[in-house]
This record gives sequence, structure tokens and C-alpha cells, in this order.
Amino acid sequence: MSKYHFCTQFVPQQLEIWVYYLINHIVTQVSFQYGMKKIIVLVIWANVICSCGRVTFNMSGANFGNAKTCQVVYFENRADIVYSRLSALMTDALKDKIQSSSSLRLVNSNADVMFEGEITGYNVLPQQITSGGTAAEDRLTITVKVKFTNELDTELSYDKSFSRFQVCTGGTFTSSEGKMVEDILEEIMEDIYNEAFATW
Repeated sequence: MSKYHFCTQFVPQQLEIWVYYLINHIVTQVSFQYGMKKIIVLVIWANVICSCGRVTFNMSGANFGNAKTCQVVYFENRADIVYSRLSALMTDALKDKIQSSSSLRLVNSNADVMFEGEITGYNVLPQQITSGGTAAEDRLTITVKVKFTNELDTELSYDKSFSRFQVCTGGTFTSSEGKMVEDILEEIMEDIYNEAFATW
């Protein structure tokens, strides 16, 4: 199945509301000309359209298909430079994203969809060097390899890497590192989530 679904597979909430308004208007007009039989036919037609292959859909544009459960496997840190808390932060951030942005229920096994992977990169590179030879700005890049498995529709599964970076422009890198990691992970979580569930 293609990642981009058509009307025969789902009708977004906005379109569903529009259809009901349209049918209500048509029913009002038809009732004066054709009587109750035509009205009944129109009502049945509206219900068929609005229940056509219904899937879970929310206003963020995410499409969960018929999935009800999700498993997030602990992300091991395989980067050459190890930030001690990164594995736990990464795993918890993805769980939080799933819980806050979807109706999926987190489980430990036999899930409809599953995220697993590893942290493959944690790199700090100087962006600018001062006259004294020290870094004026440090760029932190985090790279994560993610395998997403959709047991209900394998064509929606993926196996790819996501990478984001931030530049430390104020204070020392040591004092800014924790906040930079949190901000980068937030962006990566959005990328991972959208790749799995976004319908645009």
C-alpha cells in the first residue's frame, strides 16, 4: 500500500464535516421536491462516504492506520563519543512524543508498530577559532539510525538515519551541552515521527 492514501482508504475529519454540511443542505432542498425516499437515499450515501475505510486521523496530519499499539526499544549508544545519558534521553523522548502526539498505546511486545535503533554519531566540531586558538563556537551533531516496523502495512516501514545539529553561540559548550542535546533530540523526534505517520 502506498504511504499516500486516497478516499477509498480514509476521509479526514475536515472532509467528513464538510460532507455532512453538504448533505444537510441537499436534504433540505430535495425534501421539497422528491419526498422522504430521496432523503433516505442521501442519508445512507453520506454515512457510507464518512465511514469509508475509516482510520485513526488527527489534526496534526498524522495517519495511524489501524494501529493501536506501539513499542519503543531501548536505543543503544554506538557513537565514538559517548554522552552518558543520551541512550535514556533518546528512548524516553521518543516514548514521550508517541504519547503526546498520538492515541497509540505503548507496550513491551507484540506491538502493531515498533521503533528500534541506535545512536551512531555524537560529534563536536569547532565552527570559529579565536585568535588565541580556542573555539568561539562549537557545533554539536547527533545522528540516530532508526528502524520502524509497521506490522499492519509493511510498505510503511523504514530503516534510515536522522541527523540534526546545533551551534553553541553563547557561553561555553560544557555549560550549554545539556540544553543543546535536548533541543536536537526534540527535532529528531519530530523527524522520526513524521517519517512514520505523516500523510503529507
